[in-house]
Parts: sequence; structure tokens; C-alpha cells
Amino acid sequence: MNKILLIFVLVVFFSTNSFVNCSAKNKLSQSSNLKMNQNNKLAVVWTSADKEVAEKMVFMYAYNSAKFGWWDEINFIIWGPSSKLLSEDTDLQDYIRKMKEAGIKVYACKACADMYKVSDKLSEIGIEVKYMGKPLSQYLQADYKVITF
Repeated sequence: MNKILLIFVLVVFFSTNSFVNCSAKNKLSQSSNLKMNQNNKLAVVWTSADKEVAEKMVFMYAYNSAKFGWWDEINFIIWGPSSKLLSEDTDLQDYIRKMKEAGIKVYACKACADMYKVSDKLSEIGIEVKYMGKPLSQYLQADYKVITF
């Protein structure tokens, strides 16, 4: 009788444990699906005139985000002093071309580029130069994830 009771207890224990594990895996799977359904769009606003910040953080993150598919859409906005730096630095210009080839949409703020007198230069290297105040506001209102550097 004790053997039967022990076997019954073990069967119930392992059955319950398997059910709990399956239930936990199912919840994890559901939460992964929820993440897939969330807005997965990123806007990167680059404002720094520091080349090291550009190469070692801003460009690297944006490029790898596209390369590894971390975001469904990436918009890269050149704003303020970064527009002047980019207009003068061929290494950064090459990196921007590489980001565009990876599918990143690259824009420069026209108001800022005009202040630095670099709108034409940025256009020549294939960047869409346009007023970005309204588009940035739309990104924020549309629940894009926005990061600034």
C-alpha cells in the first residue's frame, strides 16, 4: 500500500511540475509575441560634434541595429553641430553611406545645416536635408523610440 501511495504521489508531483513548466513556457512565448506586435521603430537624433561619440556609440549602435534587425525601422537624424562635423569628415561620410546601405533612413535638419552653411554638402553625400522639427514631433507622437546623442 505504501508503494502504491508513493508511486501515486510521484506521478502527481511530476505531472504537476510538467504542467507548471509548460504553462511558464507558454506565458514566455506569449510575452515574446507581444513584443513582436509592439511599435518597433527607432529615431536616432545625433547632435554631438564629437567624432569619437559618433564612431564609438551613435553610428555603431544605429548600424548594428539595422544589421542585426533589432528594429523594424530606423531613422537617423543629423541635427545641430553634428551636421558641420559630418560635412568635413570623410570617415563619417563613409560610415553614413554604410548605414544607408543597411537600410537606415538618414536625414539632416535643414535649419541646422543652413546655419552651418553645409546643406549642399550634406545633399551631395546623399543625405535628405529637410526641416525636421515636425517629423521629430510626429515620431514622438507615433510612439517611436527616440534616442539622442
